Amino acid sequence: MSDAFDYIVVGGGSAGCIVAAELAKDSRARVLLLEAGPTAEEHPETLVASGYKEAFINDAVMGERFSVPQDHAAKQRVFAGTGTVMGGSGSVNGMVYTRGAREDYAQWPDGWHWDDNLADFEAIEEILRPHQRPPTLWTEACIASAEENGFERKEDLNDGNMSNVIGYEWMSYEGDERRSSYVAFIKDAGARENLTVLPEARAHRVVFTSDKRARAVEFEHEGELKRAAAERQIVLCAGALETPKLLLLSGIGPSEHLRAFDIPIVADRPCVGSGLHDHPNVPIFFKASRHIDCFYPQLYSFYRTNQDSDLPPSQSDTCYVYWPAPSAMKQMAQRMLPPQVIPHGFYGPRSRAMVRGMIGAAFKVGALQRFTDRMFGIILILGKPKSRGTLRLQSTHVTEQALIDPAYYSNEEDMDTMIEGVRVARRIGNATSLTAWGAKELMPGKRVTSDQAIAKYVRKNTITTYHFAGSCGMGVCDSDAVDTELRLRGVTGLRVADASVIPWTPVSALNAPSMLIGYRAARLIRNAR
Repeated sequence: MSDAFDYIVVGGGSAGCIVAAELAKDSRARVLLLEAGPTAEEHPETLVASGYKEAFINDAVMGERFSVPQDHAAKQRVFAGTGTVMGGSGSVNGMVYTRGAREDYAQWPDGWHWDDNLADFEAIEEILRPHQRPPTLWTEACIASAEENGFERKEDLNDGNMSNVIGYEWMSYEGDERRSSYVAFIKDAGARENLTVLPEARAHRVVFTSDKRARAVEFEHEGELKRAAAERQIVLCAGALETPKLLLLSGIGPSEHLRAFDIPIVADRPCVGSGLHDHPNVPIFFKASRHIDCFYPQLYSFYRTNQDSDLPPSQSDTCYVYWPAPSAMKQMAQRMLPPQVIPHGFYGPRSRAMVRGMIGAAFKVGALQRFTDRMFGIILILGKPKSRGTLRLQSTHVTEQALIDPAYYSNEEDMDTMIEGVRVARRIGNATSLTAWGAKELMPGKRVTSDQAIAKYVRKNTITTYHFAGSCGMGVCDSDAVDTELRLRGVTGLRVADASVIPWTPVSALNAPSMLIGYRAARLIRNAR
């Protein structure tokens, strides 16, 4: 490996793979892509569509992190894992590919609105080739039940109109293959002499010259600390939980926080690590009298739930995912239950493996499997959270996770929306077309009816939707971390191109918007040249 490149891209996830692949189209440009996790080929479940449930419980490709105790969510330490493998979360997620709503991008700076992004989305999709999954009897019953409750069936959820609609999501798969940005933009393109892809290479810090120009990246690979120089640009694509952490370790962030860790200050940027937010969700579970004939989370709906919000009237503020329990109930329990039942001081790889083994054994019992085969959830997702949190260091050791605080429900309006959202989900589950399947509510249960009781249920059962954003927000003001060309303010030669720049998360999933940001970053860099 040469120790000098034109461009260094840190993070081989949904955005980073696209940045590196697009920059490498210029055969004269030397590009280095660093990914902390292993190759996708080492873990074949990350390359096949049906492998998402196995990838979800593979600790080698799904990095474990936890939030700080959430003051407004029953003091929970919420699981905050993300994909740590070539392709990032796009190699382990449910493959949902949703652009978002026109209203979502109206909240982004000029130059990033819906019409500005449309051609880039289309260019990405020409290579990614997303598909919709075919209907099943159960998904059609869900649609009919939603239509009974004010939702409109929609054939294409990617046309920018997500106002009170239900339909089949576009998903990044083709045949039996998962088409992550790694597969579509790097693997399919074949080897290129000017593109060096380095897995299991954990970045430690960005190195700056005396005039605050990003000049190199220090990273650990094969047990050694190495350094690669960037002649033109360094692009950080490590995600909303790792990119700000890397910036803080590199001396960019709130000066008072950096001094507390004796980190030399390159640039005092209080905005780095601020503005963190996520889509929290809670399940409403039902038991049916018939087998659920669906094995992917392929059906989504979007709705304006809180009529008192100051969002535009056409802006949906919640998402409802129709989740078939047979698809991945065992794996969901194996991932999410151990941290809840193992005391914090005893939680670790050994205790986690023991509980997972017990759960796996339980699912071999015929009665439990038959129960699961008739179970489904309507997962309520808060799509437009107003709560904002922070990400801060707890150590200067690069392997130590940051202090992650999405501050769920710190804005009271978010809880108001969730309370009403539970009622909307219940109405759908109890509508005629699903009761014809024998649907009966399991959780939260018929006794949970008051606002106070629903709020308690929401606080105790909140989990992440893995849509962390905003920790290096993009905007036109000096108080924003990056400008509208994704250049980090206060230094030169450094851009941020991942979900951390999203100032206000779309109501839908973030995989497609992250790809958009990566694609735009490469285009902006080429135009600047």
